Amino acid sequence: MRGLTRTMLAAALALLASAAWADVSVSYVKPDDFTDVPRNAIDRERVLKDFSDYFATLNKKLPAGQSLKIEVLDIDMAGRMWPRRHGGEDIRVLNGGADWPRMHLRYTLEQDGTTLRSGDEQLSNMNYMQGVSRFNDSDTLRYEKQMLDDWFNKTIVPKVAKR
Repeated sequence: MRGLTRTMLAAALALLASAAWADVSVSYVKPDDFTDVPRNAIDRERVLKDFSDYFATLNKKLPAGQSLKIEVLDIDMAGRMWPRRHGGEDIRVLNGGADWPRMHLRYTLEQDGTTLRSGDEQLSNMNYMQGVSRFNDSDTLRYEKQMLDDWFNKTIVPKVAKR
């Protein structure tokens, strides 16, 4: 009987703890059709995993109990790919012109099963090479992450603070 009580108590605590956490989930709709992600399956999976890992960090900015669901519908990364002639990895060239990052996504912000905010967004950053970024130059997604941060801080964070 004592073991059953402990098990029930542990399950109840786990349920309460899970309700207290903020959560961000992301899914990719037809990633093979995205405008500009690597065509090589291994490289594409690596880039999408890097995006997923980054989206997961946004939960730190959400209040406990809220969840943000994001569907990525298209990605056009900063720069353009230049194929290597004699094998090897293609090279991404950034020139600060009409090669800025873009992303199309749908999102839903919920708390306790109630939708607080949702939308369909076309993100872009034409001035992606201007200004100061908090991301390291060695981060291959630094311009896309900065664009996502700008969107998140402008669209999601103020709405969360008003609750």
